[in-house]
Amino acid sequence: MEVLRGSVRTYAWGSRTHLAELLGGEVPSPHPQAELWLGAHRDEPSQLTGRPGDGSSLADVLRDDPAGTLGPSRRERWSDRLPYLLKVLAAEEPLSLQAHPSAEQAAAGYAREEAAGVPRTASDRNYPDPLPKPELLCALTEFHALAGFRDPAGTVRLLRALDVRALDHHTELLAAQPDADGLRALFTTWITLPQRAVDDLVPALLDGCVAHARSRGEFTTEARTLLDLGERYPGDAGVLAALLLNRVVLQPGQCLYQPAGSPHSYLAGAGVELMANSDNVLRCGLTPKHVDVPELLRVLDFVPGPPTLLPGEGAGPVTRFTPSEYFSLARCAFDGTEEKDADLGIEGPRIVITVQGTVRLTSSRGQSQEVPRGTAAWVPACDGPVTVAAVDGPALAFAAADGLDG
Repeated sequence: MEVLRGSVRTYAWGSRTHLAELLGGEVPSPHPQAELWLGAHRDEPSQLTGRPGDGSSLADVLRDDPAGTLGPSRRERWSDRLPYLLKVLAAEEPLSLQAHPSAEQAAAGYAREEAAGVPRTASDRNYPDPLPKPELLCALTEFHALAGFRDPAGTVRLLRALDVRALDHHTELLAAQPDADGLRALFTTWITLPQRAVDDLVPALLDGCVAHARSRGEFTTEARTLLDLGERYPGDAGVLAALLLNRVVLQPGQCLYQPAGSPHSYLAGAGVELMANSDNVLRCGLTPKHVDVPELLRVLDFVPGPPTLLPGEGAGPVTRFTPSEYFSLARCAFDGTEEKDADLGIEGPRIVITVQGTVRLTSSRGQSQEVPRGTAAWVPACDGPVTVAAVDGPALAFAAADGLDG
């Protein structure tokens, strides 16, 4: 077990307080801090700090000892690569509306762009990685998001409640075909509208949202969300696309899963995010960045339904979420009265971060490591089973692993 130092990504939508407070930095931070990355992604591998000199990156350690770090069976399954990436995310403003590819789509897209000679850092590259990017987010604060296509009947009710004459034709088309094909047709129509049509339709939509919010109608939350998006992204067809998505509010401890093809946007809040070790993103809108509509339409899953909230498994202080073979997240919440160490319940290569208090990790070989708030630890497969306990009071930590034991 070793202390692991992650890296902070400073995107414009990030918070100037949450990560700064967690990491003990200057508050407010000089620039918005959006994500803390913990893992071995080639763009930003974390550093092991307890080694001589400047230490080694986690990518170096995996390369030098894949059998010890990953374990023999996992080494073969993951081709000597850590299969997941752990983040702490802090959003003050909405992220782009986006979706991620399946394993087959990612592999094919990566091979296609490699063969075409598209630089991996190019702004118009869709597939910088050969892996999919399913992901989960476990809320640390109240967390707001758009996630997955809403049931079309609910969207028809929303559109009728907003009472925007310019949308009447679109509303009736969806009402006549309230299924995945109807959603595909309407989404495709909106996302491919000429800019002059978007410039006419979005303001009309926002006028309807203002009237609905003032009357405190059934869809006031959705109307206010659309008004916020419209103000931040004027003339963006993504504002129309957001009409079709579920509006979600997570409470701390709730966990939201985004499978391949699910359109989503994180709006505001902080959470622990865990995903396959990939940065493949297909954007739908609400962004100045590259949007590839034909590729997006190939990736999106238009099957409607409620957002996927994971129930979690386990007893006592440790709750485990395992929606994918690529990753599993254990939420370790201690109220300070526990008398025994808790089994972490996951094996293989693990990363642990503490967000409240201090926890102590103890391996089956008797090695122990304290992990105070804002600190992370790397636990290789060769350390075997690990227990976790709070040190001097309440504590909250998260442990990431692959999902093969789940």
